[in-house]
Amino acid sequence: MYTPEELYAIASKFQIDGTIEEIKPLGPGFINDTFIVKTAEGGKSILQRKNHIVFPDVPGMMNNIVMVTEHIKAKVEAEGGDPMREVLTVVKRNPGTISEDDRTMPYADLYYKDERGNFWAVCVFIEGSITYEKADTPALAYKGGQGIGKFQAQLADFTTPLSETIKGFHNIRWRFQQWEEAIAKDAAGRVKDLTEEISWIESRKDEMLKFWSLVEDGTIPTRVTHNDTKISNILFDAQGEVLCVIDLDTCMSSTSLNDFGDAIRSYTNTGAEDDRDLSKVSMSLEMFKAYAEGYLSERKGTLCESELEWLAFSARYITFEQVLRFLMDYIDGDKYYKTNAPDHNLVRTHAQYKLLLSMEEQYEQMKKIIAEA
Repeated sequence: MYTPEELYAIASKFQIDGTIEEIKPLGPGFINDTFIVKTAEGGKSILQRKNHIVFPDVPGMMNNIVMVTEHIKAKVEAEGGDPMREVLTVVKRNPGTISEDDRTMPYADLYYKDERGNFWAVCVFIEGSITYEKADTPALAYKGGQGIGKFQAQLADFTTPLSETIKGFHNIRWRFQQWEEAIAKDAAGRVKDLTEEISWIESRKDEMLKFWSLVEDGTIPTRVTHNDTKISNILFDAQGEVLCVIDLDTCMSSTSLNDFGDAIRSYTNTGAEDDRDLSKVSMSLEMFKAYAEGYLSERKGTLCESELEWLAFSARYITFEQVLRFLMDYIDGDKYYKTNAPDHNLVRTHAQYKLLLSMEEQYEQMKKIIAEA
């Protein structure tokens, strides 16, 4: 925990306009600790302690964010928009607070590393913006698709490689290496009871690797991906129109299809990710159609033929990866995901597999929706 005095000292390291008057916690802080900083002049900023366990390369992550946001700002300005509202703005360090030791670290003006070894960053708070915790209607799913589609379209011509903030994220070849190691080790002695579940993974291995090989050989191009496309990471204005995408810590270079697939996995599930009642779990084709149409309304003109061809499949790919990861963690003895019961990861595995089956059953309809959007 940090005292108010410590937080004030940290915030003062940054070029925050005005006199800092108040710093309060903001949100639950599942990964980062987030605070809102208010000034006497009425300004607001967001102060975050960046989790360097989840994101080992915070300097690289912050440089990713600045490169991406500056690229979008140029687009917004060229179109006559408001760059202070339609894209995240990173607040840099006060030059006078950057020591000679600090300068030995890359991109030292983008963050502050305190005496405890924790990293801090600041961005401008966008006034009058609203967020939604869940897309529970097709209309909101459409807007969510529009938000991610707009973000990707603005970055379609961004070609600078980004730092890999999370190793092997959505790389199924790497996941299969982990999988084989987990099966061989059998850390929790559970493999003997998982013959059916293991067959689910093995029977789809070739298909998933075939898809990923198209990313590896460039048939499906590498672009900027957000990698956390839940609707709460999109800001809307008071009229419900998309302002911008936030929470850019996970931005990396990969295929745009990862973002689409991950959104479909979460937006369209009629049950819970860990639902014990599998009769509740399926993919809502109505929600799929709404999200896909919103996404393609912004993105279709900047996707190539191979991306459009494999767009529907990406939902199966990402959902399969999540089945694999939950099952692998269960085999490992529940070391990665937090659990609330001894079989929690196995329950998650079964629920995600039911969602995957529903996607497979509706796959031809999904492809048709994409083709007609």
